[in-house]
Amino acid sequence: MKRLIVIALIGCGSWFYLSRPATPHVQTAPPLVALRSVSETQAPLQRNPDSTEIFQVNGYELRPLQAFAIKARVLAVEQYRAGREADLSPVDIAFGWGRMADPAITDKLSISQSGRWYHWRYSGTPPLPPREIETSSGNMHLIPADQEVARNLRAVDKGRLVSLRGYLVEARGRDGWSWRSSLTREDTGGGSCEVIFVQSIELH
Repeated sequence: MKRLIVIALIGCGSWFYLSRPATPHVQTAPPLVALRSVSETQAPLQRNPDSTEIFQVNGYELRPLQAFAIKARVLAVEQYRAGREADLSPVDIAFGWGRMADPAITDKLSISQSGRWYHWRYSGTPPLPPREIETSSGNMHLIPADQEVARNLRAVDKGRLVSLRGYLVEARGRDGWSWRSSLTREDTGGGSCEVIFVQSIELH
């Protein structure tokens, strides 16, 4: 019985450790993004940052590439604990905006995530032209700026409308490893995902 209790306590401790949001260690982060509010019917907003000064998160150097704001529908959520990217981004969210924010459209698609990729499929006639699906949705790698943002990112579920503000960034490790955000919604395939340092999140 004593051994079973010890095993149970270890299991509970492991569950608590793995389920709790990580506390990002951020040094000299850029100021909060100042962009006008955006609707889920619009494409995300971005502009040149006021500063491109490098800052640090969890021992990695991050450089702001563009200030960024989005309001969009959550199409899928995937949490990661393994892999180099998980040192920075514990959560990927696939977002849809424009007509891809309409559940009547997205309910006709089969949507999934794996390996830091976002996949969509349909049977029969597509609910939207495939090119519109590609340019009105995207998988985004999210780097929380603080523990509150990390906690809120983990609370996001499919179907929710979410607003994010922050920066599209390029991350570099001391060993030369790098991870760079896409700067356009028009691309597809490898390198087309956004890598976002998330400073604020609002769940609608």
